[in-house]
Amino acid sequence: MASIIAIANQKGGVGKTTTTANLGTGLARRGFRVLLVDLDPQANLTAAFGLERGLEESIATSLASRKASVPILRIEDSAGITVDVVPSSLDLAAVESALVNKLGREMRLREHLRRLDDQYDYMLIDTPPSLGLLTINAMVAADWVVVPTEARFFSMQGLDMLKESINEVLYMNPKLRILGIVLSKYDRRLREETTVNEFLRSTWGDRVFETEVPTNSKILEASSAGVSIYAYKGTQKAMKIYEDLVEEVVARA
Repeated sequence: MASIIAIANQKGGVGKTTTTANLGTGLARRGFRVLLVDLDPQANLTAAFGLERGLEESIATSLASRKASVPILRIEDSAGITVDVVPSSLDLAAVESALVNKLGREMRLREHLRRLDDQYDYMLIDTPPSLGLLTINAMVAADWVVVPTEARFFSMQGLDMLKESINEVLYMNPKLRILGIVLSKYDRRLREETTVNEFLRSTWGDRVFETEVPTNSKILEASSAGVSIYAYKGTQKAMKIYEDLVEEVVARA
């Protein structure tokens, strides 16, 4: 039975896609069977694995029809790490709008992932920067939520809003829990960020992962090149960081 993790934060630019890609690849590197689902119409996770954003079949096809199978593409990088990816496309935005008046609209993704449950150890869902129907679908399908956030004061309000959304989802998915909050793009040289880090940990306690992902140009370069950090030159420090994060995720999930 797979552990399903939604990577969510309604704020954009906090590292959701980077977290999904590198956490998923790190889990696969440890021998787990991993499925990554791109639920963002911008399809950044799809592009991060070197796939075209305009694929004919994507998660949009599956959400539009309960009868359609989920398109799964197997990706093996130069480091020999294999993950399965469900790609996204711009069509997903239109599908989200079309689902608004459909019965069971919040449960479409859960229905599809349940059919794949015995094939994977972990399923990670990259969500769009909003708390709309797509993100709700991800949280209804998931067991856990991982929340990437920047160490900025305006990001704290976003965490409270996400917590409220999770509470709303509980009547459809009572098992949903926050697995952890991960500090992303963290720069400990900045006073504001160290202050927010301290405030975050005092407020949320052990829900905040010990692992902190610092600002690292190599992480961004690997993503832009369409490969994992494990298949990109000069990412040894980044690899160690995500290995630590994987260790915490496995321990908690």
